[in-house]
Amino acid sequence: MNEIEKKDEIPSTSKLSKLGITAIGYTAGGIFLFVLQAVARFRVVGLIAGAVVCLLGIGSLMSKDPADRKPGIIITAAGVLAILSKSGVPLIAPVAATLLGIGAVGLLVLGIWNGIKFFFGLKKRS
Repeated sequence: MNEIEKKDEIPSTSKLSKLGITAIGYTAGGIFLFVLQAVARFRVVGLIAGAVVCLLGIGSLMSKDPADRKPGIIITAAGVLAILSKSGVPLIAPVAATLLGIGAVGLLVLGIWNGIKFFFGLKKRS
């Protein structure tokens, strides 16, 4: 991932497809976190949604496929942050809500960045 890339080098199709899927995944994750944050504005619904997301993340962590563990960690963390943002604890709730927003923006930015790299790679191949 951090290897030096020559400017004129044509990217392989497998690298391009992986980059495109990553871009879509990060963008969808960022949008999902924004939706989760909007739903979490209501206390009871936010706690239920956070618990469901946390359970889905734990289920993904228990998967036998190692590729599912990284998203599982992110999904579990999002669920925990959603629960903590509605916990009512004076110091923890605002910090958790802020971290949930930062995570949503970060995933969107990563998705856009990988999408740009994907389209530049497509341009090099044509």
